Amino acid sequence: MHALKKNRPLRRIVLASAATVSGMVLLLSLKPHTTPTAALAVPAPSSSASAPSGSGGSGGSGSSGSSGGSTTTGTKTVTGSTVQTRWGPVQVKITVKSGKLTDVTAVQYPTDNPRDQEINSYALPQLRSEALQAQSANIDTVSGATYTSDGYRQSLQSALDSARG
Repeated sequence: MHALKKNRPLRRIVLASAATVSGMVLLLSLKPHTTPTAALAVPAPSSSASAPSGSGGSGGSGSSGSSGGSTTTGTKTVTGSTVQTRWGPVQVKITVKSGKLTDVTAVQYPTDNPRDQEINSYALPQLRSEALQAQSANIDTVSGATYTSDGYRQSLQSALDSARG
């Protein structure tokens, strides 16, 4: 019985050490959350530029989008820049009629795997609805779709800038 009592503390130490090492490996293998913070810092200046949605020109977000010029009776369709996100490109197309945002369509978004499809199937309608309601790119991030939301917001801002410019 004396021999069993000596082995138990050693077993506990070994098990505690193994659990600690396993926990550290799991923590270190997680992806860092520094990228979303950096991505959120990028659209902040463009979002504030879009606050006065009725004003003529706001400038300054480096939009490299192509603007499709279908201007029939005050209706303009513009495609925003393609924004590269961690999970794939995001790009939107907008329709502006008489200075009012009437439609927003996601042209490109991540669809590489079933998880991307699941996330975007609920995120894109929410982002569209919010953009139409806000009449600007000053929209909230959809929980669980941070990268898509950031790319959507940036592409939307570049399309709005092109439509106004």
